[in-house]
Amino acid sequence: MSFKPETATDRLILPLDVPTVEEARTIVAQTKGAVGVYKIGMQLQFAGGLPFAQELAREGQKIFLDVKLLDIDNTVEQAVRNIAKMGMTFVTIHAYPKTMRAAVAGLDAADLCLLGVTVLTSMDDEDVKAAGYAGSAVELVKSRAVAARAAGMGGIVCSPREAGELRDLVGADLVLVTPGVRPVGASADDQRRVMTPGDAIRAGADYIVCGRPITGAADRRKAAEDVVEEIAAAL
Repeated sequence: MSFKPETATDRLILPLDVPTVEEARTIVAQTKGAVGVYKIGMQLQFAGGLPFAQELAREGQKIFLDVKLLDIDNTVEQAVRNIAKMGMTFVTIHAYPKTMRAAVAGLDAADLCLLGVTVLTSMDDEDVKAAGYAGSAVELVKSRAVAARAAGMGGIVCSPREAGELRDLVGADLVLVTPGVRPVGASADDQRRVMTPGDAIRAGADYIVCGRPITGAADRRKAAEDVVEEIAAAL
């Protein structure tokens, strides 16, 4: 199964980073049809988000389950095997080589795109150094991207600033998902390696993740449509 997007709307991933399923349900109702994929992260997962994710999937919505799996090989393999039964479209794995190989082993023939998380877009070179890595954030992203391709992953999560180099590095088949995307004039919030939607697409991203500029807007649907327009103009 190809996980490449077909339309500009397909390319927009909206995180449902809110405290309750009720709030998430409202956001979906206000943006349905203007968003390609809904992302369910840790905040909502611990507030009933997993059954809600399955509910949305049964309704035909594409769901990005952002769990960032990292554990011993058998645990990761079995977790992926169960997630593959939930109807999700994407799931995240920390991009450690052994972890990614275990995730791929648990995939079997399921229509689930495994995404290797390279370096969080809230981190910069100093953060990477403080975590014990010798090189820069970009160097670590590149090495993990190569490992993701070798492991047989479906794609990677990276900063839009690295998308161009990574596209050349990993080829056309791997899906590139880029958080840290902010429309022109929007606050960067806690993101450090950011780019606009249009620039991210031009750099080689397949999907962009844009959250607070949409969920925090007075008119969420209009905000989502504006981001899609920026994407379309860049295609």
